[in-house]
Amino acid sequence: MIGPSLTIPLEINTLTSMLDDLGLLLAQTLAIPGLPWVFVMTVLAGVVYGFAGFGAALVFMPVATAIIPVELAVAAFSVSALASFVSLVPRAWKQADRPAVSLMVVCATLALPVGIYILRSNDVTTMRWAVLAVTTITLVALMAGWRYSTNPGLKSRAGVAVGTGLVGGATGLVGPIMILFQLGGQDSIQRSRANTLVFLTLTSLLTAPLMAMQGMFGPEALILGLMLIVPYGLAAQAGQALFDPARQGLYRAIAYGIIGAAVLMGLPVFH
Repeated sequence: MIGPSLTIPLEINTLTSMLDDLGLLLAQTLAIPGLPWVFVMTVLAGVVYGFAGFGAALVFMPVATAIIPVELAVAAFSVSALASFVSLVPRAWKQADRPAVSLMVVCATLALPVGIYILRSNDVTTMRWAVLAVTTITLVALMAGWRYSTNPGLKSRAGVAVGTGLVGGATGLVGPIMILFQLGGQDSIQRSRANTLVFLTLTSLLTAPLMAMQGMFGPEALILGLMLIVPYGLAAQAGQALFDPARQGLYRAIAYGIIGAAVLMGLPVFH
């Protein structure tokens, strides 16, 4: 009789302790200096992502990583991607090149752990400079009218996806390589946007468990990510409502502007 009588108080004490720990983590998260700016950038990132189908991390990461550690920013933002998975992906999936996107998601996922290991083991400043340099050169080429006329094969798509996974895992910037690849091709803006949106959302979601496997995803990242889901999701839906596939020139101009602004904001001298 003694055993059962002790079980309920023990379970109550355990639950109370868990709630206390959760409350402490929540209080610590709310006390992060500059947290309101993280929320502001989350809303802006959501609007941009809903409209363009990319650019969320490009908008969010430069400012967020100046406020919180890079690994926390990457992990928390990967959780917030659940919002776009629910609100944006179902519609985009119907418009995307599904076999091509599926292949690229698999290849990027295989490369992500290597990029995450680089993030865990090294100073990412040098890599940020390299990413920004490549992004800038490619952006200039696209604005000058460069396009590739051939239909990319499986090897080309796999190579782009692997590069995206490596860079995304190491810096949290999954988008630049993928969007530059899409904008340089012959797909319509509508399909290009859908391909990019589906790819970035799925790879962002997969980043969280892969970071957890390397000990880089803690409860504070989960709490912060859950706090960002609602504002990010609502902002993404607002951005989606602004997208008009008939205005391709405007879309490209805004896309180039987002990438250019991200290059300036991502300069390591500001971090």
